[in-house]
Amino acid sequence: MSGNAVTLALTGDVMLGRGVDQILPYPGDPALREPCVRDAGVYLELAEAENGPVPRPADFAWPWGEALRTLDELAPDVRICNLETSVTRSGDFAPCKDVHYRMSPANVAALAVARPEVTVLANNHVLDFGVAGLLETLDTLSEAGLRTAGAGRNAAEARTPATAPVGAGGGRVLVGSVGSPSSGIPGHWAATDQRPGLRLVLEASPADAADVCGQLAGSKGAGDLAVASVHWGSNWGYEVPPEQVRFAHALIDGGVDLVHGHSSHHPRPVELYRGRPVLYGCGDFIDDYEGISGHAAYRDDLRLLHTVTLDTETGSASDVRLIPFQARRMRLVRASPADTEWLRVTLDRISTPFGARVETDPTGTLVVRPRTSSRRGGDQPRSA
Repeated sequence: MSGNAVTLALTGDVMLGRGVDQILPYPGDPALREPCVRDAGVYLELAEAENGPVPRPADFAWPWGEALRTLDELAPDVRICNLETSVTRSGDFAPCKDVHYRMSPANVAALAVARPEVTVLANNHVLDFGVAGLLETLDTLSEAGLRTAGAGRNAAEARTPATAPVGAGGGRVLVGSVGSPSSGIPGHWAATDQRPGLRLVLEASPADAADVCGQLAGSKGAGDLAVASVHWGSNWGYEVPPEQVRFAHALIDGGVDLVHGHSSHHPRPVELYRGRPVLYGCGDFIDDYEGISGHAAYRDDLRLLHTVTLDTETGSASDVRLIPFQARRMRLVRASPADTEWLRVTLDRISTPFGARVETDPTGTLVVRPRTSSRRGGDQPRSA
């Protein structure tokens, strides 16, 4: 933290389960119940066929690869990630789901090694192994000293924002985590007063937007910032539905300083709305998808670490940067100049309707800036 500036580092989905769990020091049960795959080791075989051998066991830092050094060099005030897997030994597969993610609790250091200040959990995989799996996830993360938001033993706990202190002046970053049915979250996963679960919202609901704002912005004090982390939308495609745009704008209008969207397997548009960033889809960051065919046009092997610097007095962003990586051998390496340019062109194109342009700086980092436009700040952009 420097003066009134706070820098956040944010990732999209961090999936350390299934095939990734199998390369770590203490792999859990590899059994799956997918239509075509019954052993998580198959995903390791696909990755090795695509890019070469993966060490077994790999150390806990392996999946993060060069991103850990980048994070250390950046030294952000707060690191936020979406953990898209349960952390459990449970074998209670959630019914009516084709894909289940779990990592062994003994491998929780593979998350802790990145030192996230906040781990958000309101997503469509945190209850893949039922309530028992969720409770073990919450206990394991708590015992590892990791703050969480978005899921809990009851509705009150799931709704409670995580609080990360910043600087010596008493400032905080408040992070609320919510999930939408549009990402595939079953309605019965919602936490109640009597049942553990996650915080579920409807993107088209003004009442839900007001509720999130009331809890986040309403808790802000001097020097505080509010982040709404939202798991929403489909896995593929650059389209941003109008209801998501309206929901994001309502959050900003209600006092949220940053909307951290995720669920899509690849990045989606970036918007600077009233000077505050809306990251509609941060894309996957860590997973076991290497070698899976079918959506090559989206280049889901390319991953982004998002950094945002916000002013604690105004909430406005003074700097928004996207650092490109590529997944190879279940490990992140810096993306090549050619791949970085592909990302720049793509993100610039899909973000243009949202009033943002994407440039490349001399270090190979993508920089998001406002695009000159006659569109008024309160008008709705067209979806990309």
